[in-house]
Amino acid sequence: MKLTTRAHYSVKALLDLTLQPKHKPISVMAIAQRQDIPAPYLEKLLIELRRAGLVYSIRGPQGGYCLACPPAQISLGQILAAVGETINPLPHHQPQRDQATDWVTYWLWQRLDDQLTQALNRMTLADLYYDARSQAASQNNQDQFVV
Repeated sequence: MKLTTRAHYSVKALLDLTLQPKHKPISVMAIAQRQDIPAPYLEKLLIELRRAGLVYSIRGPQGGYCLACPPAQISLGQILAAVGETINPLPHHQPQRDQATDWVTYWLWQRLDDQLTQALNRMTLADLYYDARSQAASQNNQDQFVV
């Protein structure tokens, strides 16, 4: 499975929101600068994430985006779905009836797809948050959270 730029940026943006103190509203520009994401592209992704109910926005000079629920309640699967990403390893096809090896391969990919989907739905932003904090601490870099 290859993580697309769209999916990667979406996860980075939400993790950035998770890593900010007191979960206050964060501007698109601040996230874009910290995570090296083009701001117009990030804005489009955040709109999709807002429509999915994963973030909400606050208007005004002190506005920005916030997580709509605790990080432990937002799975990576939800994030990918919110921005229209799929994780299917191969296009779905039906193997030919008389080809046993096609069926074995087909079921192998189905099982791997199911396992990957389950893993993405179990893994949350909170999990990534603790990983990022541990990584930053191991490098004595408590203030920088570039993911």
